[in-house]
Amino acid sequence: MPQLSPLNWILLFILFWTAVLTMSVLIWWSTKIFFQGDSLVSASLKENKWNW
Repeated sequence: MPQLSPLNWILLFILFWTAVLTMSVLIWWSTKIFFQGDSLVSASLKENKWNW
């Protein structure tokens, strides 16, 4: 394995955790939208209980 400068190791560390966090947020967002989409039609048919 070639030796990298400390700056490159820091950049690789940041890049790795940015990719991990981005993928986890995308998975969370897609599952949230997927499960909310089932009850979206029934939620719009319910009567609005707020007075405004």
